[in-house]
Amino acid sequence: MEGTIPDLVQPTHGILRRIILIIAITGLQADPLFQAISFGAIGLSIQKRNNVNVIGDGPATMIFSHGFGCDQTMWRFLAPTFAKRYRTVLYDLVGSGSSDISAYDPVKYDTLKGYADDLREIVNEFAVGPVIFVGHSVSAMIGVLADIDPPSHFAAHIMIGPSPCYINDADYVGGFTRSDIESLLETLESNYLGWSSTMAPAIMGAPGQPELSTELTNSFCRTDPDIAKQFARVTFMSDNRADLAKLKTASLILQCSDDLIAPIQVGEYMSRTLPNSTLKIIDNVGHCPHLSEPDASIEAMNAFLQTLRCDLDDC
Repeated sequence: MEGTIPDLVQPTHGILRRIILIIAITGLQADPLFQAISFGAIGLSIQKRNNVNVIGDGPATMIFSHGFGCDQTMWRFLAPTFAKRYRTVLYDLVGSGSSDISAYDPVKYDTLKGYADDLREIVNEFAVGPVIFVGHSVSAMIGVLADIDPPSHFAAHIMIGPSPCYINDADYVGGFTRSDIESLLETLESNYLGWSSTMAPAIMGAPGQPELSTELTNSFCRTDPDIAKQFARVTFMSDNRADLAKLKTASLILQCSDDLIAPIQVGEYMSRTLPNSTLKIIDNVGHCPHLSEPDASIEAMNAFLQTLRCDLDDC
């Protein structure tokens, strides 16, 4: 039948999955043929939009979503480890990395809901079994929004440096005053490259690993400035505190001990507010422990996932 992919090359075929896994773990780029035979017509459209890459195999699916100014390469220290146990999905938010820039809609992406809608499509198209969502920074809230809008396929959330609101409000400590955020956004509007070179090292932290700050600076500078400006405003002005209580899914909050963007009070607030959450503090300076402290991040993730083994059909 025209347009039908033979059973032999469906993504469930073990040999093909092993080939894709080898490609991913060795750092090679997947040949377009593998993408074409792995995804259907709708999947190819979503794959192009979000530069979706699928590696690994297992009873559950782990989806990684990066933060502001980054792309899926930021998961290179974590994804290969978990691809040995789970079907692993990596993607770029529209406007970031190697996503399809022509798919960027300023109206759709003027709130985090636009990104959450994309995530739900990725889950529906590429996930198999229960879904473990790993979101860094703003993507943690994108995952929350995608989950609380039924039907949900999420079995667990791993939130790395999350914040439901960056602006201080009465007793709530978000880390910034409103004037701080407005000043930050004004600087970004007037001098994006200068803002990037100043903010990236502050966000990364990791004073003993300057190469990571350079990497993040370069990642910021590769992002389309107009898209980055809008995404920054959406990120830093969003307030998702009211959504936390709606999330019933088991969640791990990975909080760094010294994080300029998401101070420890934010992690503690989320732990108190999320009904089914675990807070783990990693000894790390900066906002990106998956890059600067990958071993500690993996250890914390494994300990959390161990408590959910039967829920993930991995007993």
